[in-house]
Amino acid sequence: MTHIIFFKQVGEFAENKDIARDIRVKELVPALEKGENIILDFEKVEGATQSFIHALISDLMRKFGNGVLEKIQFKSCNKTIQGIITIVVDYMQESTN
Repeated sequence: MTHIIFFKQVGEFAENKDIARDIRVKELVPALEKGENIILDFEKVEGATQSFIHALISDLMRKFGNGVLEKIQFKSCNKTIQGIITIVVDYMQESTN
């Protein structure tokens, strides 16, 4: 199980897509390649940009397919962050079908 706590890396607002890419490349892809489940923990994070969430998960969906979402738990997301995740996931599911 890989547990990513975003507040430690991004503070209250997740906007830096380079940080999201680094987390994806260095932590998420290796964990998924090993078959691990992932917890993406947004505790204390008040907001995020769509580009941050896109950089974090879109390539995972391309590489591993839409089923990858079954391996990822989004934890402690407020309504704003939930909405952005939904937008990105819906967009990716439409573009990969």
